[in-house]
Amino acid sequence: MRGATSILRYLAKRITLLFGTLIIATYITIVIANAGGYIDEILSAQIKYDITTNLARTQGWAQLPEEEKTRIINERFESAIKAKGLDKPFIERSFYYLIDALTLNLGRAIFITSASGSKRVADIILERLPITVLLFTTGTVLYSIIGLLVGVYMTKKPGGLFDKIFSIFAIVTEVIPPWFFGILFIMVFSYYLGLTPFGGIASVPPPQDPLGYFLDILYHASLPLFTWVFSLFGAWAYIARNLMVQIAEEDFVITAKAKGLPEGIVMRRHILRPSLPPIVTSISLSLITSWQGAIITETVFNWPGLGSLYSQAISALDAPVIIGLAVVYAYLLVVTVLVLDLTYSLMDPRIRGVA
Repeated sequence: MRGATSILRYLAKRITLLFGTLIIATYITIVIANAGGYIDEILSAQIKYDITTNLARTQGWAQLPEEEKTRIINERFESAIKAKGLDKPFIERSFYYLIDALTLNLGRAIFITSASGSKRVADIILERLPITVLLFTTGTVLYSIIGLLVGVYMTKKPGGLFDKIFSIFAIVTEVIPPWFFGILFIMVFSYYLGLTPFGGIASVPPPQDPLGYFLDILYHASLPLFTWVFSLFGAWAYIARNLMVQIAEEDFVITAKAKGLPEGIVMRRHILRPSLPPIVTSISLSLITSWQGAIITETVFNWPGLGSLYSQAISALDAPVIIGLAVVYAYLLVVTVLVLDLTYSLMDPRIRGVA
């Protein structure tokens, strides 16, 4: 009971701290993005566009004189500006922007639209997020697991032939970016062998039945997923190997071996368990990074994830989408750190005791 209470108390402190950090980071993003009144210009243009579009659909609008049209548009525009509070100082309005951002009321994009034609930033991001998770988060989980298993195997015989060869492989794949392997694998598996598609998320036209569509997506994701895992699992295995080799040289591990404990028990209890906190941290940070996507890799494979959305938003100077991506990423970061804190508190009671 006391243990559960201490965990809840620790989590309450961490949630308060993380949510405060989220608020500050979001507010700073809003202030920076509004430098020079850019957000105000966007909102004003958005309001005027909506008013003009709605009036153009009304019956008899086309027959009105241009002067009358201009007068009506200006009157409604001024009323809308006051209703939105755009006639007030930015400091006052910035807190309304903050509330909208924190409640994920992200407004409308200027240029970018979702596949369904929606200009709501939330719709655009939520449409791309599962696509990013499918490729990069799945790939991150796979290369973390494979890398950890390979790292454990390398730890058993440090300095051996496999250890030396794989260390070279890890360094090479760490230096070469994933998008380079992507181009190489497209040439080999798509162009020469014809085993995989050149890119995209689905065939054109896509299969009509749900199962066929799902399998088609997996087929298109196979090559970029393989590329992502291939280019990153070596470095992760090398990091895990170095960490566990250092722990294997500690006195308590040498003592456990001297007592005649089986190698499997020594590895699990005395080497792998002390390695868990930094390993969990590395995996968590990798997961956070995976939710951003990868701009160049997505471009190579024509994969419509958050990375390509970042690229489109920056190229088009679509500030609402840029701010929306930053806010969503901040939320994902806070949730991940909170899960990480909970994991740490369960693995090491000293952490929640200090907190």
